[in-house]
Amino acid sequence: MTNPMKQLLTATTIATAALLYQPMNAQEFPRIQESVLNSYPTYAGDDLELKIDNAGTHFTLWSPGAEAVKLNLYDNGINGKPYTSLMMTADRTNGTWRMSLPSKLYGKFYTFQIRINGQWLKETPGVWAKAVGVNGKRAAIIDFAKTNPEGWENDTFVKTPHPTDAIVYEMHHRDFSVHDNSGIVNKGKFIALTEDGALSPNGEMTGIDHLKELGITHVHILPSYDYNTVDETRLIDRQYNWGYDPLNYNAPEGSYSTNPADPATRILEIKKMVQALHKAGIGVIMDVVYNHTALTDDSNFSLTAPDYYYRHRPDGSYSDASACGNETASDRKQMSDYIVNSVKYWTEEFHIDGFRFDLMAIHDTETMNRVAETVRAVNPSAVIYGEGWTASDSPLPVERRALKENVAKMKGIAVFSDDIRDAVKGHYSRAEDRGFASGKPGQEETVKIGIVASTAHPQVDYSKGSNSKFAYASAPTQIMNYVSCHDDLCLTDKLRKSMPEATDSVRMRVARLAQTIVFTSQGTPFIFAGEEIFRDKQGVHNSYKSPDSINAIDWNLKKINREQFDYYRNLIALRKAHPAFRMTTAEDIAKHIVFDKVTEPNLVSYTIKGNANGDEWKEIKVVFNGSEKEQTVKVGKGEWKIIAADGKLNKDGLGTMNGGKVVAAPQAALILAR
Repeated sequence: MTNPMKQLLTATTIATAALLYQPMNAQEFPRIQESVLNSYPTYAGDDLELKIDNAGTHFTLWSPGAEAVKLNLYDNGINGKPYTSLMMTADRTNGTWRMSLPSKLYGKFYTFQIRINGQWLKETPGVWAKAVGVNGKRAAIIDFAKTNPEGWENDTFVKTPHPTDAIVYEMHHRDFSVHDNSGIVNKGKFIALTEDGALSPNGEMTGIDHLKELGITHVHILPSYDYNTVDETRLIDRQYNWGYDPLNYNAPEGSYSTNPADPATRILEIKKMVQALHKAGIGVIMDVVYNHTALTDDSNFSLTAPDYYYRHRPDGSYSDASACGNETASDRKQMSDYIVNSVKYWTEEFHIDGFRFDLMAIHDTETMNRVAETVRAVNPSAVIYGEGWTASDSPLPVERRALKENVAKMKGIAVFSDDIRDAVKGHYSRAEDRGFASGKPGQEETVKIGIVASTAHPQVDYSKGSNSKFAYASAPTQIMNYVSCHDDLCLTDKLRKSMPEATDSVRMRVARLAQTIVFTSQGTPFIFAGEEIFRDKQGVHNSYKSPDSINAIDWNLKKINREQFDYYRNLIALRKAHPAFRMTTAEDIAKHIVFDKVTEPNLVSYTIKGNANGDEWKEIKVVFNGSEKEQTVKVGKGEWKIIAADGKLNKDGLGTMNGGKVVAAPQAALILAR
């Protein structure tokens, strides 16, 4: 073994001389040829970039194109010069560079620098930093065993037998808790979701108690890894961002911790959040954005292995299917491994219950299948889904993209249904456009596509679909149904813009119909936080950096719109109680769902028959009337229990009625059972 002290002195001398060169970003030298990048050796070891054992602290960086690599060690996470710089040793067989020191360097920080084309690039914490200092510029060396909350060893994943049993609630940490009337102490923080007993000024439950009262099974948290835009040293400025600008993929975001300067705090606190939600029976789905990085030439990817992690156009410029300046290359082995190992790390270390992939179609289907297989080997109940589209074109061949049209090629992964979204509320890109629930005719067949979760059904004519022209899903487990999410206009704002003459009372009625379609359709339902109390964002459709005054949920609305909340709560209870709405195969859907032949616009009527999926109800009649007038439908003779009618719903029944010709109230769902 090399004498560490001798190596330290020699390396320090070399590094000091090297510092005379001005560090560069990765753009200041010619692009590396694709053939060279594709010839790089890859490394599958589990010791990137830091490992600590009884022999000391070991650093490993994968950078096959580097001419030299140095390791900089610091006493703190943001200020000052390195107290030493060490030259790392190359292992050209697998593209790695290594350095070992004989002591456990807990409390210290580090960066890497690579030399390429005779020039030193800027410092980077590397791509595998699992703990970072403030603003994520330096990686931290900590004892992870000390980041586990009490009882962490007994924490378990939330089990749902099938993805269709999940009910997903999408939320942003600040939106959910930051309002002055939230009753939450740690506003906008991970641990906001650990606070029991939080109340609004008018006595309504907020925080985690609100989630339990509502009855959802999973929260989908917007990006919670360390992202780029919020200055963690200036949190007094109340900065806001959704977080779709990744910096360090494997460390939690510091602005959501109570002390961003302490690398361990953010890790401990996100674990406390997960633990509290698990104790409440609620799983945690993490929004992940592996498709692009916030920075390009100065990204951690570019500063460790220039050009390798990204796709390029023929002229050498960055391809941009993300519309954010770059797109990553999941079709390259080391990048594919990176995505797979990263989600595995979050699953194992943080007990994350699932993942939502941003612009998933930028990734290849092979990588996504590896993701599902790897995560489910740890947690068989993991919920995995993503956006089945790109924001722009990509060099990745269409047949390899994780598009919604290719979802049948991916086992155990779901895609968002833009079919049901646009059909029910109106097209996402046209604020004034109405949908089926708000009175627009011509969307009936697309609503039926949503009801059968985009699977093949003998009574559904895909040639009449507004978005999709074929049955692209092979099972309902591959579909996420929704009408609104953080992107674009939330449902309240969409209805206000598309129904300007209506009152909010009417709009809430339409919203109830829209969500009833989502929650009774096959597939997995998904709801945007706050819509259960008719939350809005003051008409801002892209509020990714809007202030809290736009994004924060006003918890006074829960009291004001309590009837709306109770409807949503009962709707969720209905779905959870009746597996007929949660079938798992296309064959069962085709067998048990029978659509009525109706020609009236804004009317869809069907029956779920034969104790579908083991349901206690032998027969369920579902009618959606999106028009502003009453419509008559035919119902089988005999006595029926009324589950939903005229804007009201109760899984235990609202009374009984006899079949025959039945009147369906306007802008409402009629659900009967026997």
